Amino acid sequence: MDLSSLSPAKGAVKNRKRIGRGPGSGKGTTAGKGNKGQQSRSGYSRPISEGGQMPIYRRLPKFGFTKPNRKNVVAVNLSQIAQWIENEKASSEITVEDLKRLCSASRADYFKILGNGELKSPVIITAHFVSKSAEEKIKQAGGTITIAQRTLLEAERIKDLPLEEGLMKPKARVKKTKAKKS
Repeated sequence: MDLSSLSPAKGAVKNRKRIGRGPGSGKGTTAGKGNKGQQSRSGYSRPISEGGQMPIYRRLPKFGFTKPNRKNVVAVNLSQIAQWIENEKASSEITVEDLKRLCSASRADYFKILGNGELKSPVIITAHFVSKSAEEKIKQAGGTITIAQRTLLEAERIKDLPLEEGLMKPKARVKKTKAKKS
């Protein structure tokens, strides 16, 4: 006995039922598809069924989507800052208010300083985010960078604090608590 002499057991392998081969075959005329309707036509495929759950094509929005908790971040390059200082649109101390004014941004925007360009003079910058290359270039030029925690809109809403202090005040972290079993 060797591998070439092996074969399946008798009756284990059957030819498939040929459909649409006349009424004598048992699967003639409608070829087992029933009478009329979409399911009897060619090209029909059953849609994805998710049971009783709301299907994904109804759960997802149809015309774009904006996250409700998104952060609008305005990018500012060092080359822009250098040009503003050169054109005397900004002083050597640039605050979040200055960035808002110079970028025509809203009070709800965050500002990120990017490292494209060079600084020739020391600059004191207050922004929300800073890239590593920008931070290195600012320090090489003899300037400093201060990270703001809140947007202008959030800082204005803090009572009993000036705007500059409101920008620096960290946001409270929301602690997630586990539901207690009763």
